[in-house]
Amino acid sequence: MSDDTSGTQKVKLKLSAQAEKYTRRDAPIEARQMAARGALPLDPIELASVLFVLANDPEATVKDTARRSLEELPPHLLSTVLSGPVHSALLSFLARVHKEDEAHCEAIALNNATDDTTIAWLATLPHSRVVDIISQNQERMMRTEEIVDALGANPLTGRAVIERILSFLGLEERATTEDDDDPLDESEAEAAVLEMLGEEMGDVARLLAQESADKVEDEVVEGSLYAAIQNMTVMQKIKLTRMGGKEARSLLIKDRNRIVSAAVLGSPKLTETEVIAFAQNRSIGEDLLRIIASKRDWTKSYQIKLALVTNPKTPQPTAISFINHVQDKDLRMLMKSKDVSSNVSAHARRILTKKGKI
Repeated sequence: MSDDTSGTQKVKLKLSAQAEKYTRRDAPIEARQMAARGALPLDPIELASVLFVLANDPEATVKDTARRSLEELPPHLLSTVLSGPVHSALLSFLARVHKEDEAHCEAIALNNATDDTTIAWLATLPHSRVVDIISQNQERMMRTEEIVDALGANPLTGRAVIERILSFLGLEERATTEDDDDPLDESEAEAAVLEMLGEEMGDVARLLAQESADKVEDEVVEGSLYAAIQNMTVMQKIKLTRMGGKEARSLLIKDRNRIVSAAVLGSPKLTETEVIAFAQNRSIGEDLLRIIASKRDWTKSYQIKLALVTNPKTPQPTAISFINHVQDKDLRMLMKSKDVSSNVSAHARRILTKKGKI
């Protein structure tokens, strides 16, 4: 057994008697220096473990040499270490050393020995395969919401991944339809929110319950609600998309975590009026506009189609696909508008010209 102090946290590594004799603090410095160079007849995992211990040696020359040897492990040794039953602290160290190498990060993400904190950190990296691997581990996400937070903030987390995560959480993104369960009434919603947040968040829950109270000024409620939401965890926000009112949803749709904002569009309490407002909103992301555009129950509404066409954040192919459904008076508006892309205005002009309206 050998101690390794990484930062302020002490890590216990189990080593064989042969390996431990090179890592003991009372071992001759010459032996530790030789071991730090990686010149030991040990298997890859134990060699890497020895180097990890020596990378925290009190002797500066030993420490620097061991760290360099660990960072420069030959590929055939490194691959064995990254996929093997090694200590989570060693995997965390190697993840940061090899953060730019997607294949190495992928191996660490697949390793059951990797701790959840390291997985959450890997979820922030610009590696699409790593994001996909992490998003498929339901058990990790359910016990560590920092992973969900990291995935939701990563630009590489696409719609399919977001849908998978929401499905794991039992909150899959979907539009409201006639087949949906009946939404909670206000009293049920208040009780659910209170239960969800618990006693320690009771004041926040009471603010949420006041959303529809006539005696409370809208600005006061919105300001208080905004402050309350800032103190919520990601999981509480996701649950609030189902249980809260329209004021909560109007704030959560702008959340930096894309899983939270996508969950808003799956709320069973979402109304057509809210969807229209979201489709008109130029501050929400393209991915949310794509979700709205993909829902047939929503795009049956003329106002939603028009909102998508007129919103410059809507992807152009999507916007143009709805122009054929736009009324002549709105086509004229689009043709003259400087707030839409030139392609959208030109397409509106072509339609009117073909109809002989200009």
